[in-house]
Amino acid sequence: MKAAHLQSAAARWLHQQWQTRGFWPGLLWPLSGLVHCFVWVKGRWYQGSAQRVYRAPVPVVIVGNLYVGGVGKTPVVIALVQALLASGWNPGVISRGYGVKLGPSARVGQGNLEAQKMGDEPTLIAEQTHAPVGVHPNRRLACQALLKAHPEVDVIVSDDGLQHLALARDLEIIVQDQRLIGNGWLLPAGPLREPPSRLRSVDLVITRQTSPHQTRAPQAPQPPTELSMWLRIKGIHSLDHKINLSVEQFIELQKNRATTAIAAISEPDRFFKTLSDSAIQYQSSVGLPDHQRLDAAFFNAQQADLLLITTKDAVKYRALHDPRIWVVATEAVFSDPLWATKLSKQLPRHARSQPE
Repeated sequence: MKAAHLQSAAARWLHQQWQTRGFWPGLLWPLSGLVHCFVWVKGRWYQGSAQRVYRAPVPVVIVGNLYVGGVGKTPVVIALVQALLASGWNPGVISRGYGVKLGPSARVGQGNLEAQKMGDEPTLIAEQTHAPVGVHPNRRLACQALLKAHPEVDVIVSDDGLQHLALARDLEIIVQDQRLIGNGWLLPAGPLREPPSRLRSVDLVITRQTSPHQTRAPQAPQPPTELSMWLRIKGIHSLDHKINLSVEQFIELQKNRATTAIAAISEPDRFFKTLSDSAIQYQSSVGLPDHQRLDAAFFNAQQADLLLITTKDAVKYRALHDPRIWVVATEAVFSDPLWATKLSKQLPRHARSQPE
């Protein structure tokens, strides 16, 4: 566990360095130039032949990011899939399945999946949307397996994959957080996977804020369409979902009880701030690296009366039977509540006339 804390601290330091063009980023800038060349050559290579790009027989929407690491894509994917369902579509989701060892074949599932087999984010998306999910680093294989297992799917939402140019797409969404483009440099001198100019070529940019009242400085280049998103707590439930409480009810439950907040996500401080903004108090917090897996011994070692975790972490611990664990359920709120419905109207509806 000490190694996990060191890893988390190192990640925070690195992201701090990426906010400026200081000494360490400047030292790595020549390597970023090589990455820039690679990105350009890669783009030209895929543009050079349509045969290098897989076109799925249904529309594809990419939800990705420029800034490396977690910026809040999963809540956007969930909201988009839910909106598509409400608009009469039958969406399916594909994902890389980060942290899962996959062979040559993609995995497909629906409903309550196992995070160890499908990955944290795909499992959470399947749980909250009930949409079928296909998982594989090769997005073509994920698409094909998903469509074969679920022929009713008529639109695919890709969780990440903006830089996976081997997959053709109909719409692109970039999600970013309050860090925006950082110092504007590509990896490793900066946090970006592609140049900032990429913001101008996508259909929508969604900026995650820490609160609905957050203001931020404008950035260049300006995206064609942009909206804001933030998370709010919609309830708190027991790990087995048998007890569901409102924020007010949980605050009442907290009285005279010690609470520890635990988060193994890319930016644990976001989770802790969301709790504080909702007047949920905690006496201690544990921030761990993204996707860090914990065991029963870790939870047993916690001295608090109540343990608060994220929904993303909760899908990994369904087998635990610790009544102290409570899951904070959040939902995304957007500056334009109808954004996903409007976006869905841009998707072409067509039968599968093209080979898979």
